[in-house]
Amino acid sequence: MKESTPDCILAPERAGKLLLPLLGLTILFLPRLLFGRAQSALSDGEWTTIPYLMPVNPIHCGLLHTGKIVVVVGSENEPDEDVYQAAVYDPTTGVITIQDLSWDVFCNGMAALPDGRFLVAGGTEQYDPFHGETRSSIFDPLTEKFNTVEKMAHGRWYATTTNLGDGRMMAFSGLDENGLTNKTVEIYQIGTGWSPEYLAPWTPPLYPRMHLLPDGTVFYSGWTTWSHTFSPVTNTWTLNVAKMIYPNDRVYGTSVLLPLRPENDYVPKVMIMGGSSPATNTVEIIDLSVPNPAWRSLPPMSQPRIELNAVILPTGKVLALGGSAIDNVPSTASLNGDLFDPVSETWSSAGVAVYPRLYHSCALLLPDATVWVAGSNPTRGIYEEHMEIYSRAYLFTTDGSGNVIPAVRPVITKAPDVMGYGGQFKVSTPDAARISDVVLIRAGSVTHAFDMEQRLIALSFGKNASALKVTAPPDGFIAPPGYYMLFVLDEAGVPSLAKFVRLTSTPNDRAPFGKITSPRTDVVVKAGSAVNFSGTATDRDGTVSGYYWIFPGGTPDKSTMQSPGPVIFNDVGIQVISMTSFDNLGLNDPSPPTRTIEVQP
Repeated sequence: MKESTPDCILAPERAGKLLLPLLGLTILFLPRLLFGRAQSALSDGEWTTIPYLMPVNPIHCGLLHTGKIVVVVGSENEPDEDVYQAAVYDPTTGVITIQDLSWDVFCNGMAALPDGRFLVAGGTEQYDPFHGETRSSIFDPLTEKFNTVEKMAHGRWYATTTNLGDGRMMAFSGLDENGLTNKTVEIYQIGTGWSPEYLAPWTPPLYPRMHLLPDGTVFYSGWTTWSHTFSPVTNTWTLNVAKMIYPNDRVYGTSVLLPLRPENDYVPKVMIMGGSSPATNTVEIIDLSVPNPAWRSLPPMSQPRIELNAVILPTGKVLALGGSAIDNVPSTASLNGDLFDPVSETWSSAGVAVYPRLYHSCALLLPDATVWVAGSNPTRGIYEEHMEIYSRAYLFTTDGSGNVIPAVRPVITKAPDVMGYGGQFKVSTPDAARISDVVLIRAGSVTHAFDMEQRLIALSFGKNASALKVTAPPDGFIAPPGYYMLFVLDEAGVPSLAKFVRLTSTPNDRAPFGKITSPRTDVVVKAGSAVNFSGTATDRDGTVSGYYWIFPGGTPDKSTMQSPGPVIFNDVGIQVISMTSFDNLGLNDPSPPTRTIEVQP
C-alpha cells in the first residue's frame, strides 16, 4: 500500500441541519412504536444516534491504542470501484480522515501486533468469483499510515488472524488467488515475516471463529458443527474435539471467549450464538478446562440473529446486537439488544437499537465503556451511514428527585504505561475503598460478525486508602502481548474511563529508535533503477542488535543489514520501504521509519 496525504477530513458538521431533528424524533419514538414497550436507561441502557455520518463502508474496524478507530474498507463491496480506501475515526472529536490505498484490502484479516500496529492480511484480488490477495500490510497508529510488508505464500480473502501467546500472528482460511479455500496456517513474526505453510487436514469455513486458549492452543469454535484445536508448538491439529448441539452450520453466527479470571484459574469457556438463515436464537457454551469438553445449551437470545455482533463489556457481560431473522433482509432486522451474564448464564434487555445492522456491520467497546456500532451493507452500493452509541445502564443513576443522571465513575489517576507478566503494579485512585474489580480488555478488531481480538482478563488486587496493588496476567497465553484497556469498577459495577497499557515480557526495556539515512527523502526513479539504502538506530537502555528492511517491488525484497546498499526497482507504482530495528532483548522499534519510492515507466 502507499502512504498518502488524507484526501478527506470530515467533522461532525457533515450531517445536514434538516436531518438532525428527524434523527432525534426517530431515536425518541421508534423503539416504542416497534416493540410497544418503554425503555429505561437505568435498566436497558441507552441507544444514541451520532449526529454525523460515516463516509465509507465500515468493513473491518479496529480500536487503536490512541483511542481512534481504523476503518479498513478497500473497494467497499463495489466490484467496479477502482479506488481503495481506509479511514481513521476519532470518536472524541468526530473527525474522520480518509486515505487512498494502492491495492484492495476488502475482506481482509486484521489484528494488532505486540507493538500496537495492526497487521492486515490479504484482501480481494478479484470479484465474482472472489480470489484472495497474497499481499499484507501493517497500519501504524502513530503515523496513521499503511506499509506493505511480506507477501503470504497464497491469497487469503475472508481470513481470520489470531494473536498467539508469544507475539506471533496466525492467519488461517480464506479464498486463495485461484478462488479455492486456503487450508493452511501461516504465522507472522516481526523481523522474519511469514512462516512456512502448515496444511490443515480439514476444510475450514471462511472467517473461522478462532480463540487462543490458556494452554497455548487455538480453538476453532465455528461456524461448522465440529470444533477443532491447533497447536502453534507442533503446528498440528486435534480434530473433532466437540460437536455443537445446533444441527446446522451457524453461518455468520458469532463466538466469544468469555472472561478469564484468576480466582477460577482462568477457566476458558467459549460461547457461540445465532447464525444460519432463517436464523436461530440458540446459544451454546463449552468449558475447555475439562477432560472431555462438550457443548451445552444456554437460554436463547430474545431474537434470531444472523450477521450479529457480540461485545464484552467491562463488567464481563456480553452484549449481543444486530443481525436479522433472514440474511440481509432489513425488514427482519433484530433490533433488540441482549445482555448475557456469564455468572448466572441468563439474558436481560439491553434496549432497542434504531438501525438494522446486517452484513458488514461492526461494534467495538470504546475506552469510555460505551459501544460504538456502525455499518450494514445488505445490498451492494448501499450501506448504513448512521452510527450509534450504546451506553449500558451502569453509566446512569438518579438524583434526589428521581431524574436520570450520569453515574459517578471511579477514577484512575495514575497507572503504568507498561506492565510485565506476573508482576505487580500500582493503580492510584481516590476510589480505592469501593473498587470491586480490575480488568484488562484487549481492543477489538471486528468484521463479518466476529471480533478477532476482544478478550477480558480479570486481575487480582489488594488495596489501601488511595491505591490498588494489582497483579498482571501470568503469561501470554492468558493475555497475548500488546495493548489493553485497563478498567477499574466500583461495587455497583460502574466502570472508570479506561487507560491503555502495554503488556510485555520485557516491561523495563525501552524500544530502539531507527532512522533511514539514505535516501534522505522520498524519491522518484525510472523502472530498473537502483536506490541506495542505509540506516541507523539508537537504544537508550541497551544496544541495537539488528535491522530488518522490507523492499516491496524491489530486488532484493528484504535485508537484515544495517546498510543494504543498492536495491533495484522494476515494478511501476508507489512502493513504501520500511526499516525495523531491534535491541538486545528483541524489542523492536514500534514505529519504523519509511521511505516512499515512486517508480515511473
